[in-house]
Amino acid sequence: MEVIKAPNSKLRIKTKPVKKINPGLLKTLTEMVKLTKTFKNPEGVGLASTQVGLEESFFVAKNNKKFMMVINPKILSNSKKTKSYFEGCLSIPTIWGEVNRHTSIKVSYLDKKGETIIQELSGVLAWIFQHEIDHLNGILFADRVLEQKGKFYKFTGQDQTGTDVFEEVSI
Repeated sequence: MEVIKAPNSKLRIKTKPVKKINPGLLKTLTEMVKLTKTFKNPEGVGLASTQVGLEESFFVAKNNKKFMMVINPKILSNSKKTKSYFEGCLSIPTIWGEVNRHTSIKVSYLDKKGETIIQELSGVLAWIFQHEIDHLNGILFADRVLEQKGKFYKFTGQDQTGTDVFEEVSI
């Protein structure tokens, strides 16, 4: 299993709901967690099914130190308040951008046992869910940057103090 990189057309697929949670799906989700953990700089905090070439609606997301397995997610409501996040993506390496996202959302999804979870999310986890749900709808963070007339940045390395260095780029 490997992460598909843009401009691969599989990243533009609008996923179909998972019909049945079975051992094959759980194995795939476990492999996705392992793969996401291999990304260190930048750290992988989420991975959607489309990013590994699959067409069903699921993703994994880091919640504090543990990963969640999220199946058939839906955003039920969101806050009026938004915040600009400096966002990147494992499928668009070295490119970053400023994306406005809702600071809190209410979601429903199935967990790995098939139980429906309805949850209010805020902060980083709300941001991760919005990014990954975009993937499940064939939307990349770069699309959001463009529609919001934001700026793109390229990671150029680290300075002598170990601080990440970015330069603004045009796409």
